[in-house]
Amino acid sequence: MRSRLLPSLNALRTFEAVARHNSFTRAAEELNVTQSAASRLVRSLEDYLQIPLFTRQSRRIELTDEGRFYNRLVHDALDLVEAGTVELISSSQGNGTLSIGMLPTFGTRWLLPRLPSLQEKYPEISLNVISSDGELDFTKERIDVAIRFGHGNWPDAIIDPLMSEEILVVCSPKIMQGPMPLSDYSSLQHHPLIRHSTRPHSWDHWFRSVGASRDNLRWGPSLEHFFMIIQAAIAGLGIALLPSFLVEDELRTGALVAPFPVRIAGPGAYYLVTSAAKAELRRVKLFRSWILDEIKCEARPI
Repeated sequence: MRSRLLPSLNALRTFEAVARHNSFTRAAEELNVTQSAASRLVRSLEDYLQIPLFTRQSRRIELTDEGRFYNRLVHDALDLVEAGTVELISSSQGNGTLSIGMLPTFGTRWLLPRLPSLQEKYPEISLNVISSDGELDFTKERIDVAIRFGHGNWPDAIIDPLMSEEILVVCSPKIMQGPMPLSDYSSLQHHPLIRHSTRPHSWDHWFRSVGASRDNLRWGPSLEHFFMIIQAAIAGLGIALLPSFLVEDELRTGALVAPFPVRIAGPGAYYLVTSAAKAELRRVKLFRSWILDEIKCEARPI
């Protein structure tokens, strides 16, 4: 078995600190070494690689092209080592704190009401639930698992389908009692349509699915999260297009009404996305098993 071609870890730490601060002095202060020691370590790394990583002009330094390339690799690698170190220090036999990256409305409406059963079953697992709906990066977000909406194409992860969704049109009952109720699809042109900013094509998908005309539409506010859209629809700001399972309570209480009986399949689905690097941790395995069991009891599996 060949040995790894790796320079000194101390030299790598020093190089990353110097590149981050763009200063030998500040990097030396962070690492609690002298400036000359920091300079020697970077020189030793350059000698090992036989490539200059910095250009040095008087009191200024600047990364070379090769230095910028290497710095990205070293920075990411040290982030991973640091995350793994924190993981082991803070964990107890793989239990520790389970960090879940959660879509805000899905978390509030679906996951949080079910978490007591997880805590009752596995009281040794602490939970950290954070709002997470941007680009998925387990290391930067410091999460173990995430729930995402999409088409199941997240790299370097274990992906489990959770549920699809049915989409329906909803509005305030005041609109149905007003001068222009929604009697048919064409009557949508008389009201502003609320848009979801992270699903900009949802209305297009709905109109195509039901075969309705998109002529003379009026666009209302564009909102980032479903819970904002729900509240906007209740307030009468316009007509909303929402997954049915997110508005069950509002439809039951009459805060919202569904003027059309049609429900269409959404353009994607919800997935549990598990960090491949953490998939074997006990707390992650227990959560994954628990949520998949919960989904079996649902009426909306994929």
